[in-house]
This record gives sequence, structure tokens and C-alpha cells, in this order.
Amino acid sequence: MEKGKQNSKRTQHSNATSFVELGRKWNSEIRTANLPIYRASTVLFETLDQAHALAEAADRGEKGASHYGTIGTPTTFALREALEHIEGAGQDCRAALMPSGLMAITTLLLAYLKSGDHLLVTDSVYGPTRVFCNNMLSRLGVKTTYYDPTITPEKLEMFIQPGTRMIFLESPGSYTFEIQDVPGICAMAQRHNVMTVIDNAWGSPLFAKPFDWGVDASVLPLTKYWSGHADVLMGAVVVREEHWLPLWRTVRELGVSVGGDDAALILRGMRTIDVRMKRHQQNGLEIAYWLEQRPEVSSVLHPGLPSHPQHSLWKRDFKGSSGLFSFELKTDPEKKGLTLRQIAALCEGRRYFGIGYSWGGFESLIFPAQIGSLRSVMPWRGGPLIRLHIGLEDPADLIADLEEGFSAMACVS
Repeated sequence: MEKGKQNSKRTQHSNATSFVELGRKWNSEIRTANLPIYRASTVLFETLDQAHALAEAADRGEKGASHYGTIGTPTTFALREALEHIEGAGQDCRAALMPSGLMAITTLLLAYLKSGDHLLVTDSVYGPTRVFCNNMLSRLGVKTTYYDPTITPEKLEMFIQPGTRMIFLESPGSYTFEIQDVPGICAMAQRHNVMTVIDNAWGSPLFAKPFDWGVDASVLPLTKYWSGHADVLMGAVVVREEHWLPLWRTVRELGVSVGGDDAALILRGMRTIDVRMKRHQQNGLEIAYWLEQRPEVSSVLHPGLPSHPQHSLWKRDFKGSSGLFSFELKTDPEKKGLTLRQIAALCEGRRYFGIGYSWGGFESLIFPAQIGSLRSVMPWRGGPLIRLHIGLEDPADLIADLEEGFSAMACVS
């Protein structure tokens, strides 16, 4: 008997083979509330032709096509599809996943910009975005110009150069929360065939729908409100269909990928986004209004407040407000401002406010804004700026915590 036929009739496995083979397949009619988590590096095929066909389809960026774990699994495809429907607001959009929000930003910039191109960036952009533009993009021959985030589309149009390829927006702006006229800027950019991108961290996914404003791409730190639980890092870029291939090819060439466990955590967080963000909004506004009445506070930078300089733009474009905002401490000119010890007394030792950078989770955070090196067009000239993220705690407890902070601040010099 031929050796191959003899092996094909074997029904008993050795222990070594059993350890590899058993428990890998289970056909079941059981339905669960959540999609199973797929963890995979290897993707298997029935035939060589199928392997080649899926590889070609994946290279073209076709939905659901994968021949390697880095390209996608049912878990990551499910998350991408959800992003396309929710962030894309029903328009023809495609989504790619990255291990962090910052990598989503940098991957996008590398996908669409090349040596000799010109980039316009809002002066209130997320700090690491500015660092990447000033360092990496500069070394690659891309010139960046920063602009006043409150500029009108007509005035911004004067900054357009023959080599301008992209306008990078962020609304509200980091720390200072300026609202841009995004629809107006997008309409202007379309006339010049300039791509528009927005960092949609603050309002996504419930309160801001940037594709309705006319943007070409939206960058999402899924780490924040999409996750909601402060336990996972991930980012995404959602683009209009016509911009998909350059992004997908860059993702593939850089080897950017995420695992099924992290994707499942974002999907888990997504189930409660509606109720969580409405609570963040309610709590945030209550505390923002309270802060406006405090004698220690000069101004509250919250777009949802009527006192905000661009409140009318926010009211026109946004469907609500999240829990992130800043407030400016009042200073006594005769005492030359507040000391670092006073600011530390306000922030440290709080019962409910943690000191931390990565907002968007269930917990409240407090942090002094350090933006001296993060502005070049519109330097911050006000008093000390404190950024708050208002979580899901009872607002009365948070207010009491801040009251204790203000009392502690008054006791030191």
C-alpha cells in the first residue's frame, strides 16, 4: 500500500497531534450577544487558488478580504464596519484601524503627503500632531503652516499655495476649545481640490458628524469615548471611498494592525456610548456652569456655554457636548500670578479627580494645561489653564471635590 494512502486511513492521533488538532472547530447553533473574539496571525485556505485570490483582494482593499492576521479578522472587520456606518453617517466611507490615536494621525499624514507638499494645520491642534509635523514631516520635505483656529474660511483661503494638499482641522481645539467653521473651510478647500481632515476626538461618535460638514477624512482616538473604560489603546481613520486606497496601502506597507481582543473591547464600549456620552454632557455642563460662578475662575472654555466665543458655531454644527473642557484661573496682577504650589494644591489630593492625560473614560480627570510650546500663531496669554474631564460620577461629589481643591489652593502661597 502506498504510504500516502496508508496515512489517510489513520483515525487515531498521537498525543502530539491531538494537542494540535483538537478543540479548534465547533459547529454550534448557540447564539451569543457578542461576536466571538477572533485571535489570529495565520489565516488558512482550502486551496492555493483561494490563497492567491484573497491576497489580491486584500491588496485592493476589498471589504472582508484577508489572507493574514494583520489585514483583518471577523472581529476587526466588524469594528471597521461599525465605524463606517456610525462615523461615516451613512455616506460611502471606509475605515482602517491603528494601535493608537496618534498612529492614526501619523499614518494618515504619511498616506497623503509627499516631499514638496504644503500642509495647513490649526494652531490649536493636538500637541503630538504638531511634533510630528515639525519633525518627521519636515524631514520628509513637507512644509507645515499653522493658522488661527478662529479664522474665517475667506481669510484661510489666502494661505492656500500651489502645493497645498491638505487642511488639518480640530474642532474644538485642544486645551483652548476653539470651534472652527468646518463646513465653510471644507467648501473652500473643495474649490481648490485640497483634502480636509479633522481630529474628531471631542465630539465623536455621538455629538459630531464631520462627514456631514464636508470633510474627506476623520481621525478617531478610539481609546477615548469609543472605549469609555480607560483600558485599551486604539485609533482609526475613516475616509471617503475615493480616498481609501492611498490610506490602505500605507497601512499595509507600514504593517499597522490591531488584535481581536482590543477590537472587541472597543465594540463592547460602543454598546453604551449613547447613555455614557449623554451623562458626560449633563455632568460637564453642570460643573461648567458652577465654575463660571466661582471667584477663583476668570473664564470657562466650554463650547456648550453661551459665554463661549464660538457658541453659535457649536450650536449650528454639533449635536451636543462631551465632558472635556478647560477653565482659566483668576490671577492677582500685584502677586504676579499663581504659584506652582497653588496649582498643585488644586489638582493634587482630590478624591474623585485623577491626574492623567488620556481622557474619555468613565473617570474624572484634572490637569494643568502646558501649552507654551504648542502655540505659534495664537499664544495663550490668559491665566493658568486647567483642563477637566468630567466622568460619570455624581456631579455633587465632583463639585465638592473641586471646592476642597479651591480651599487648598487658597491656603498656600
